[in-house]
Amino acid sequence: MRNYEEEIRQRTAFIRRMLEEAHGEGIVFGNSGGKDCALVGALCRMACENVTGVIMPCQSRRNYQEDAQDALASAEKFGFRTLRVDVTSAKEALAGEIEKCCGISHMAGINMNPRLRMIVLYTIAQSGNCLVAGTGNRSERSMGYFTKWGDGACDFNPIGDLTATEVFEFLRYLDAPQHIIEKAPSAGLYDGQTDEQEMGIAYADLDRYLLTGEGAPEVKARVDGTLIRTAHKRRMPPVFGEEQ
Repeated sequence: MRNYEEEIRQRTAFIRRMLEEAHGEGIVFGNSGGKDCALVGALCRMACENVTGVIMPCQSRRNYQEDAQDALASAEKFGFRTLRVDVTSAKEALAGEIEKCCGISHMAGINMNPRLRMIVLYTIAQSGNCLVAGTGNRSERSMGYFTKWGDGACDFNPIGDLTATEVFEFLRYLDAPQHIIEKAPSAGLYDGQTDEQEMGIAYADLDRYLLTGEGAPEVKARVDGTLIRTAHKRRMPPVFGEEQ
């Protein structure tokens, strides 16, 4: 049985230390209505009064409906401020300009969404002398399931050591809105998307392997191979002359 009160104490102390070291006055994070965002919002609000979750719909119907409703429910439950910035028109305008000179692949177009959201978060954060909190969990990070310089960009991450399963359990302890806990995890980048389908692995299998080292041979091969292929997404860019 995890000692969640001690975890809360340690994680909120970490958040406050990040703010103190940066002389920051608050925290901004992307509130997509998902589990990770809900936990980050809850922990940040326990550590700091000035916390803003930004809802940033972009093209997907789910962004405007289910995700937005869950994002508001999370904000109401845990008591942080909400802003809404629709980035659909910005993406369409930027994509139109790029397409005048070259094509945009399917995945490159999808990854524009989180990169535009990163711009929104850092613009709001810098304008208010705030830090951007990351919302990626260990499971996603291990599989490289995030956009480089998009939702992978942040000033600190208070839940990056927790698997998706551990995030679910933490939210149950915090009595998060039930629909947020129960809905299928999704990045919401396009309609019908789910994390497990896109990664090609169930969170139960992935998290078991990450936490215990146990799993079927195909699970081990998939996770170990992906860790190697996506290592560049979890480190700063190499600089000539500074290689270790």
